[in-house]
Amino acid sequence: MSTKRFEGKTAIVTGAAGGIGEVYARRLAAEGCHVVVADLNDEAGQAVAADIGGLYVHTDVADPDSAEALADATIEKYGQIDYLVNNAAIYGGMKLDFLITVPWDYYKKFMSVNFDGALNVTRAVYGRMKPGSAIINQSSTAAWLYSGFYGVAKAGVNSLTQQLATELGGSGIRINAIAPGPTDTEATKTTTPGNMVAEMVGKLPLSRMGTPDDMAGMLLFLLSDDAAWVTGQIFNVDGGQIIR
Repeated sequence: MSTKRFEGKTAIVTGAAGGIGEVYARRLAAEGCHVVVADLNDEAGQAVAADIGGLYVHTDVADPDSAEALADATIEKYGQIDYLVNNAAIYGGMKLDFLITVPWDYYKKFMSVNFDGALNVTRAVYGRMKPGSAIINQSSTAAWLYSGFYGVAKAGVNSLTQQLATELGGSGIRINAIAPGPTDTEATKTTTPGNMVAEMVGKLPLSRMGTPDDMAGMLLFLLSDDAAWVTGQIFNVDGGQIIR
């Protein structure tokens, strides 16, 4: 008997061409899941999909038509959508600025991906999901801390998660969010100054940066039947950064 928890299931992972999203895609595939890698980085996304035997779909999560095309391509290839992981975000190379001074056009583009993107893809997908399906949104502990417009976007993701849990619960679809703390990814290295990261890590009860695999463990639990009565929750995976 197979011990793979997600054998025969299909998952869409947005922003899976690299970083945490790539690890999510790889861990799901290792558990027997068909994985759709959705990203704008065609070269990297195609490489990940080929390596895990999945499907790559060029996707702009900020565009409702692109999200619909992603859902259509998934159904055409695999015939079902069991899981959605809304991971895509503008983060690596993100502009560091105050909420009150960030250029408006950049702010609107940023929010269209980091906040609206999760809703766009969920709207495109939920009608094709059956009872027992699950959605995970990628939040951040930035939602609980001062983090400018990035924190505002992630606080919005938290609220979106709770609102959609109510709306989708009647369809038997669960939705939760993972909020990573400081995580060792290339995007963090290129976005956050090293002294800021060191200061954050120094204050953690578990004094190390998180890894994408730390996040993936929570993802697999929340998508599994072990979490069948869990919805509308935000899970900080952060080494104790946020204690509530």
